[in-house]
Amino acid sequence: MVAFGKKLKERQIQEWQGYYINYKVMKKKVKEYADQIQAGSLNQRYVLKDFSMMLDKEIEKVVLFLLEQQGVFARRISELNEQQNSLQEQPDISKVTELREAYRCVGRDLLKLLLFVEINAIGLRKILKKFDKRFGYKFTDYYVKTRANHPYSQLQQVFNNVGLGAVVGAISRNLADLQDREGSYLSIYDQPSLPLQEPVVDSMEAAIDRLSYSTNFLNFSVQRSLIMLEELPTPVEEQVDDQRYHFMSLLLNLANTFLYMINTYIVVPTADDYSMSLGAAATVCGIVIGAMAVAQVFSSVYFSAWSNRSYFRPLVFSSIVLFVGNVMYALAYDLNSIPVLLIGRIFCGLGSARAVNRRYISDCVPLRIRMQASAGFVSASALGMACGPALAGLLQTNFKIYKLTFNQDTLPGWVMAFAWLFYLIWLWIFFREPAQETDEVNNVTRKSNAVENDALEKGVVQPLLVKPEGDEQDNEADQECDGSEEAPKESRRPANSIVEAYRLLTPSVKVQLLIYFMLKYAMEVLLSESSVVTAYYFSWSTSTVAIFLACLGLTVLPVNIAVGSYISNIFEDRQILLASEIMVCLGILLSFQVIIPYSVPQYVCSGLLMFVSAEVLEGVNLSLLSRVMSSRLSRGTYNGGLLSTEAGTIARVIADINITLAGYLGQSRLLNVTLLPSLLICIGSIVATCRTYNSLY
Repeated sequence: MVAFGKKLKERQIQEWQGYYINYKVMKKKVKEYADQIQAGSLNQRYVLKDFSMMLDKEIEKVVLFLLEQQGVFARRISELNEQQNSLQEQPDISKVTELREAYRCVGRDLLKLLLFVEINAIGLRKILKKFDKRFGYKFTDYYVKTRANHPYSQLQQVFNNVGLGAVVGAISRNLADLQDREGSYLSIYDQPSLPLQEPVVDSMEAAIDRLSYSTNFLNFSVQRSLIMLEELPTPVEEQVDDQRYHFMSLLLNLANTFLYMINTYIVVPTADDYSMSLGAAATVCGIVIGAMAVAQVFSSVYFSAWSNRSYFRPLVFSSIVLFVGNVMYALAYDLNSIPVLLIGRIFCGLGSARAVNRRYISDCVPLRIRMQASAGFVSASALGMACGPALAGLLQTNFKIYKLTFNQDTLPGWVMAFAWLFYLIWLWIFFREPAQETDEVNNVTRKSNAVENDALEKGVVQPLLVKPEGDEQDNEADQECDGSEEAPKESRRPANSIVEAYRLLTPSVKVQLLIYFMLKYAMEVLLSESSVVTAYYFSWSTSTVAIFLACLGLTVLPVNIAVGSYISNIFEDRQILLASEIMVCLGILLSFQVIIPYSVPQYVCSGLLMFVSAEVLEGVNLSLLSRVMSSRLSRGTYNGGLLSTEAGTIARVIADINITLAGYLGQSRLLNVTLLPSLLICIGSIVATCRTYNSLY
């Protein structure tokens, strides 16, 4: 792992060296505080006050220099604007070329200032995290809350890019005005479709995007996808990313995600009817649906390992296995065989390539568009979840071709088999395997990707000066940062097994994985037994169940937008986390059948409350999880994304088994028997959350 102090030293602009946040001094100061508190010569209140004053002075130094440089850029642009105005009266193509180059020069200098702000913003986040981790005190929360909106605080200036954005806009507009006009000086607003071919503008806009660290829908979606975004990429890394990136290959990965989610949920409305048509009980639908999740527990591991060497071959294998699985699922009706039906669903689970899709975005998509690609991954999953049941509702027909039956039970299999066959052809023609990295680039990339993933809200819950898990690794990184010795390779390498990955989890991460398990369990119970419950209580048809499930799926994107763009800006993530858990618990309680007759409004409202609350909880939980996960779990086979996927998949498997077992007690007891474990797990997760984050309140 390349420690931040060393990277800061390498990326500093020498003439501005005195204006950077003095990260090394502040880090040593934190260590001195710890030693003095241990010795009893300092108290906690003095430490908080003294360190706050130190941070205030460092931030003020950065902000004053930033304002000074903005004034310099404003004067330079103003002088160039005067030259441009004189050229409008007497056009001179040679002078236009010189003027354009002068604007580009300003842009290149501005890139240095943007990098200066970015390094200082990251340094501030890292030193706040280091203080929290060393003392087990929520100093970050205190410092941000007291400085964020205070009229005399300059904290927000470090993260506020409005002034710099205005300079970028001025340079971009003037370069566009001067772009190959050959003496014609029409405004860019008169020709908005004319593209601006300026690499320096693209670089400035990418730098501005990296500076936009405030929570928004896009960033929220990225964190939910558990695809880590690196900070401060080196020019070598950016060049390698550009060489490995291929738009059509990215599109094929997103299409794979979309189709797989459709494949998962397209059978939900008809699984009970299919089971009964083969002579089994309706509640066997739990096993039919869950068989795919059982196989995914294993497929996630080998696909994650396979993606270390190739992306094309595992995607081809996935498509073939899914094609075979769906054909078997469809043929089970004419063969009158439950085993064939289950084997078909197991094959579908063995073709789950979500680990490859996530890994491709993380490894091969350039940083400047990785955020958009990650948001696309989440959106493709959400749309697939909504389209699956909706598509099942449209497949209401019954006919035969030779000896093959095509009806509402078999058509989901035939349709998805055709879809995967088409996808396989598309993949074979257009996918481009990324170039393999050289050993040197691999070393650079591994170091960059091992940079710790920070956030202002991150904190730990250990008592004051109790050494938290992973602190030994931090000390090794500190040694490297000070230049005393190179950090051991053990602190940089990814986990080599599930057991090793589990040992890297802090108590707070374990609680968040428990929350993820709980919400996936509750959602699976709601979705998988929906066809059985609604048929028993309300006599709903397959089309009605499909519409209900599709409407639930369509809430995913609006909920993400609402939470990412608005709610997260008003409340702290952990407040939303606890509130969402309570709302899920309330939704489960309202779903119990305690009043006879069980009404449609009760079922729909409680189900909607449970599902929407679970979606909010999932987004916030994964957002927090992506920040506090160990840096060693950002890459490799056993990464954070794999751990969360396994936790959710195991929850779905247990939920589907519970549905099938509860069916032996009769359909009249199915609802309450399956909801009871959901309620107990939810209460347990709420208690664990309150205990873990008790120091926040």
